Amino acid sequence: MNQATLHQLKVFEAAARHSSFTRAAEELFLTQPTVSMQIKQLTKSVGLPLFEQVGKRLYLTEAGRELFATCRQIFENIAQYEMKVADLKGVKQGQLRLAVITTAKYFIPRLLGPFCQLYPGIDISLQVTNHEQILERMSSNLDDLYIMSQIPENMDVTCEPFLENPLIVFAPNNHPLSKETNIPIQRLSNEPFIMREPGSGTRRAVQSLFEKYGVMVKVKLELGSNEAIKQAIAGGLGISVLSRHTLLSDTSDFSILDVQHFPIQRNWYMVYPSGKQLSIVARTYYDYLLAATKNVVEENADTVSSTLEPTHK
Repeated sequence: MNQATLHQLKVFEAAARHSSFTRAAEELFLTQPTVSMQIKQLTKSVGLPLFEQVGKRLYLTEAGRELFATCRQIFENIAQYEMKVADLKGVKQGQLRLAVITTAKYFIPRLLGPFCQLYPGIDISLQVTNHEQILERMSSNLDDLYIMSQIPENMDVTCEPFLENPLIVFAPNNHPLSKETNIPIQRLSNEPFIMREPGSGTRRAVQSLFEKYGVMVKVKLELGSNEAIKQAIAGGLGISVLSRHTLLSDTSDFSILDVQHFPIQRNWYMVYPSGKQLSIVARTYYDYLLAATKNVVEENADTVSSTLEPTHK
């Protein structure tokens, strides 16, 4: 390893993370032959194969897995050092890696804008995915902070609630139940229902409530995004349960049904593995988000209140 360079390790880390020389080349703005050459030189320096190809797929060898873990530590330490030096100079600088569940995309970008203006030296990497994949990313320690509405049950994590996230019953704006109040939850059994995909935190919360009260809904559609569900509702294909935040900017096509035991009260949480030392940049965003969401709640109090009110016609 004496002749291995930092550039070679960077190329290897990208190739190992993507399991692809082609995607590593695209990420690093290199040609694929250049990536292959760098990996070949690094392999020679290590003295053991780092990758093996089975069919068309690329896999890490045992030596490759050990080197991949070592590279992650090296680059993490370098990043922490650069952030520390910048902080000593009175500047916030570095990369913030965020992973958020899909519903959070309705408000997190609005909070990232002012943060980036306040700290122009901080670059943001934002991953938007579902609850199940968030857990996988957390297990691999791929990000600095995770924004989610359901705390992992089988993982040791540190979490902080920062914003309410009630789930409400959406229906088309001309739905017959929109004229009624205090609707028994059992009446949802008679409605065609649109459900989020398996692995969704929203789906888990809804199914838990339905099981508690013995409600068996007719699932007509399973869709993987809130926007797709909203379009299906607007098209008259059924009703669904979604986060209030998906409706803040679009109320014309929907009614909110006054159903017993709704809204389902939940919170948004900032989460990270227990024992993880937040970087200076991550801690800066952590503190910023706690302060910023207090302002958001106050500024949008009227909008939030009107959004939560069931629609009666």
